[in-house]
Amino acid sequence: MKNLLSVGLLLAGLSLSTTSCSDNASNSSQTAADGHDHGTEASATHAGEHIYTCPMHPEVVSNEPGKCPKCGMTLEHTDGANNDGKTYRMVFTSAPAQLAAGKPVTLSFLPQIEGQEKAPVPLAILHEKKMHLIIVSKDLSEFYHEHPEFTADGKYNVPFTFKTGGDYVLYQDYQPEGGAHQLGRQEVAVAGPKKEQVKFTNDQMRWQKNGYEAVLSFDKAVQVGQPLALQVNVSRNGQPVTNLDNYLGALGHMVIISEDTKQYLHVHPGDAGANRGPSIGFQTGFEQAGIYRVFLQFNHGGQIHTADFTVNVAPAAGATAAATYECPMKCEGSASTQPGKCPVCNMDLVKKS
Repeated sequence: MKNLLSVGLLLAGLSLSTTSCSDNASNSSQTAADGHDHGTEASATHAGEHIYTCPMHPEVVSNEPGKCPKCGMTLEHTDGANNDGKTYRMVFTSAPAQLAAGKPVTLSFLPQIEGQEKAPVPLAILHEKKMHLIIVSKDLSEFYHEHPEFTADGKYNVPFTFKTGGDYVLYQDYQPEGGAHQLGRQEVAVAGPKKEQVKFTNDQMRWQKNGYEAVLSFDKAVQVGQPLALQVNVSRNGQPVTNLDNYLGALGHMVIISEDTKQYLHVHPGDAGANRGPSIGFQTGFEQAGIYRVFLQFNHGGQIHTADFTVNVAPAAGATAAATYECPMKCEGSASTQPGKCPVCNMDLVKKS
């Protein structure tokens, strides 16, 4: 959606457990310690051994240097120093409080320490910014990447205008100085005319816009519980692009979000070296089966381009997929792992609550 003590260890669940922490009327919630269910191994000390941790995913721990299987970043030698024992949360407010389509709003985020709410929480610079704000529509057809700026009152503000009404999800990627990487999450409702919801079902591995084309591929079958190498090949007007520029300190920036918006992965490519395209390589792993949306941002010609893909992640080899769709009439034999029609009454299957 855990650690690296051996390459064969499977990744643990990424479900975001949230608690309300906003004065805004909109629904607001915050994950604990990067939004992951931290296993006991992740916080264990290794007597007589060094500890290497991913700066983006602190639950990924190894006693040897290497790469994070989730985002491909180089593991840092920390010996557990980034586990400061504090619980962080992100308080979200907006001005005006009522979000409305087509009307400018200031989105504000205040990092806090539980039990020390008045204490300032300085943030470290991560990928050239102190905070990465990802905004997506609930159906994952819209994607925005913003960078709130620090203000004198300790908040991080960014102006934004929602194009249409409906439900959106806000994610805040940040890391307190001396602490572990955190992920804040809030669901907000935007007033105004709503657009038709988009339903993503089939794999979509090719993106095209304004003469650009990006093709996504994996090194093996996309299944839960195994490290995967991703590759995106970028071309323009049929010719490979070999002069990509860095964006946020890397050749590309990738965010992967599950259909229910509860699984979130922030992925960056490995060391680019002399490579400036057309291929951009990533590493990641999936902890739950289902449909995921993949958003890639790359920089070419001084412009940031956003490509989007859809990927179906299969259960782990040998696992039995749980039925997630059913007939609203509860017809016998209608349960399915994929959306579709009921074989008995032909009604559209609905996702189980």
